[in-house]
Amino acid sequence: MNITYFGHSCFGIEVNGKHILFDPFISPNELASTIDVTTVKADYILVSHGHEDHIADLVSIAKRTNAKIVCNWEISVWLNKQGISNTHPMNIGGKWKFEFGDVKCVVAVHSSSMPDGSYGGNPMGFIIESDRENFYYAGDTALTYDMKLIGDYRKVDFAFLPIGNNFTMGVDNAIIAAEFIKCTKIIGMHYDTFENIKIEKDLAIKKFNNAGNELILFEVGEVKKVTK
Repeated sequence: MNITYFGHSCFGIEVNGKHILFDPFISPNELASTIDVTTVKADYILVSHGHEDHIADLVSIAKRTNAKIVCNWEISVWLNKQGISNTHPMNIGGKWKFEFGDVKCVVAVHSSSMPDGSYGGNPMGFIIESDRENFYYAGDTALTYDMKLIGDYRKVDFAFLPIGNNFTMGVDNAIIAAEFIKCTKIIGMHYDTFENIKIEKDLAIKKFNNAGNELILFEVGEVKKVTK
């Protein structure tokens, strides 16, 4: 699959001819200043929770592309009030078949509120299952024993895990998470954007390697093909 990194936790992925965008936070991110948000493609936008560093560009991209937004119920209600009606609300434990494949919503241990302070519902992670690869997008989360259920009942070819610490799990806990989900190919996210989530990249890669895993770190704007 071709994966484009737009900074922080925002990735664009082509799955079965559809452009899926995760947690669009681009224009306020100084590290993503080279990205023209008006050119970002999206047929579907998956939103893990309501914090601004995950939805800052959600409304503008949704209005421009008319992408279908997959999110929890509370975020869909908030979006409807912003004039966005093309939503598909889900909740933890739910699964739905879309054009590109199946989406399973799983637990993410975090908090959630909307930019206006309203309730953002429960945070979620997503497991995407397609006829090519399956992958896990954890969203913002702590290490949780629920991740073992993913490893026991799902085959995950690669996973997006937060590694920045402070607001989410850090590198050491992400290595344990990789063990829980039985996945050795990890794409790091939610790091370096702010001072309190900066990491030592070389050390992080070394720690993952020592555990028998591969940690893939993108440059902002970089496109990589990630396979099984």
